[in-house]
Amino acid sequence: MTATARDTSRPTALVTGGTRGIGLAIARDLGRDHRVLIGGRDPEAAARVAAELPDAGVFVADLADEESTRQAAAGIDRLDVLVHSAGISNLAIVEDASREDWRTIMELNVIAVADLTRDLLPALRAAGGQVIMINSGSGLMAGRGGAMYSASKFALTALTDSLREQVRGEVRVASIHPGRVDTDMQREIQHQRGNTGYRGDEYLRPESVAAAVRAAVDASPDAMVESVSIRPVYTG
Repeated sequence: MTATARDTSRPTALVTGGTRGIGLAIARDLGRDHRVLIGGRDPEAAARVAAELPDAGVFVADLADEESTRQAAAGIDRLDVLVHSAGISNLAIVEDASREDWRTIMELNVIAVADLTRDLLPALRAAGGQVIMINSGSGLMAGRGGAMYSASKFALTALTDSLREQVRGEVRVASIHPGRVDTDMQREIQHQRGNTGYRGDEYLRPESVAAAVRAAVDASPDAMVESVSIRPVYTG
């Protein structure tokens, strides 16, 4: 589904989770000089974002469903940038987490990423493209109360590092590890933790994460941004 007329001179980027938060900021930034495919489960939300951009379309799929993902990826034969921004969080501690909780978070944060990447590797290789994983500081260090989320993000770090070596010289692979970002998800997390004095200015802006993605995308052909950790300046 195409939201605007295509400019064939532009490279193409697919951003999963592109309808809100970090993914939306990345889509808007890349939209300045890329054709952007807005990834999401809700076709109307994806179409609204696509309509904002000079050259965009939608990529509608339930990433937890293998067939839905396969069908959505089937028509893409060349892709310059794949940004994995979709993901979920769960703050349940180990003693409260069910097996289904574990399955759900690993399915969305790791398995779906590997699945879509596999389906699109031929298109990425054709373009000499790039995969960018939006990971987390929790993919580098685990803290109290974040076992499931950190486990999924550590697994994503391992997936990213291994993929990078498998496709080195064919496709560039970058891992972006933001600290806390002022998004709807962050507000939900802080609400669950009982933080009634939420202040967005204490966190990273989504646009700051998009700037890190832009640095990876714009790296010269001889260079690959492998891993970036970006955290808020605020330390209170």
